[in-house]
Amino acid sequence: MPSRLWTIAANTYRESIRQPVFVVLLCGASLLLMLNIAVCGYAFEDDNKLLLDLGLSTIFLAGLLLAAFTATGVFSREIENKTVLTVISKPVGRPLFVAGKFLGVAAALATACWVWTLLFMLTVRHGVMTRANDPFDEPVLLFGLGGFALAGFLAASANYAYRWVFASTFTGALVVIESIAYILVLCLGKGFAIQPPETDFDPRLWLAALLVFEALAVLCAVAVAVSTRLGQVMTLAICSAVFLLGLSSDFLFRARAEENALAKIAYSLVPNLNFHWLAELLHREHTHLDELWPLLGLVSAYSALHVAAILALAVALFQTREVG
Repeated sequence: MPSRLWTIAANTYRESIRQPVFVVLLCGASLLLMLNIAVCGYAFEDDNKLLLDLGLSTIFLAGLLLAAFTATGVFSREIENKTVLTVISKPVGRPLFVAGKFLGVAAALATACWVWTLLFMLTVRHGVMTRANDPFDEPVLLFGLGGFALAGFLAASANYAYRWVFASTFTGALVVIESIAYILVLCLGKGFAIQPPETDFDPRLWLAALLVFEALAVLCAVAVAVSTRLGQVMTLAICSAVFLLGLSSDFLFRARAEENALAKIAYSLVPNLNFHWLAELLHREHTHLDELWPLLGLVSAYSALHVAAILALAVALFQTREVG
C-alpha cells in the first residue's frame, strides 16, 4: 500500500506542476510579492508592518487559487476523461486514490509556497523605501531577480534542447536557485559586506508562513473533496466560501456559539483560519519565539484533524461516484 500511495502522489505532483496555470499563478504571485515593496511605500503608518501583512495575504490568496485550480485539474478532469478507470480497476482502493491525489496536490502547493515564502523573506529583508534617497538592497535584487531570470533561461534552454516540459523544469530550477539566493542574501549585508546569517534571519516569520501553509492544506483538502463531484468553477466558488467563512468564523459563529446550537455546530465544522494568522503577534516587539511554539503545536493538530475529516468526506463522496 505505501508504494501505491507514493506512486499516485508522485504522479499527481508531476501532473500538477506541469499545468500552465501552476506556472502562471506561481509567477503572478511572485510578481505581486515583489511589487508589495513599492505599494507599501504609500502607507501612512509603519510601512514594514504593512509589508508583512500584504506578503502573507498574497501567499494566502494565491495558495487558495492554486489549490482549487490544481485539484480540479488533476482530479475532476481525470474523472471526466475516464482515465481514473485505469487506476481503480487495478487493486487500488478509492480511499487510497483520494489520499494519493491529496498528497500530490499538497506537495505541489508546498513547492509554490516555498518559493513564495523565500521571496517574502527577501522583500522583508529589503524593506520599504520610505524616502527617495533610501538605498536599494543590492544582494536582494541581484540574487532574487537574477534567480528568476536564470531559472527561466535554464528551463527555456532545456525545453529547446531536450524537450523537457517548461513548467516543471522552471519550477524545479526556481526552487533550487531561490533557495541558494536566500542563503547568499543572509550572508551578505546591503553593501555586499559579509555578515552572520542570523543577522537578518527571523524564525517567527517562518512560523507565520508555516501556519499559512497549514491553512492552505485544509483548503486543499476541501478542493479535493469538492473535485470528486463538481467542476472547476464550483470548486473555486466553494473553496472561496470556506476561505471567507474561515476568516469570519469568530465574528459569525463564535460570538453566538453559547446561545445558538447551530452557531456552535458551524463554529466546530468550519475551519477557523484566524488561528493561522500570526501577523498581529509579529507586530508586537515583545513576542518571543518560545511563546509561539505551543501555538504552532495546537494549530498544527487542529489543521491535521480538519484535513483528516475533510478527506474522510472526500472518500465518502468518491465511493458512490460513477466513473465508468
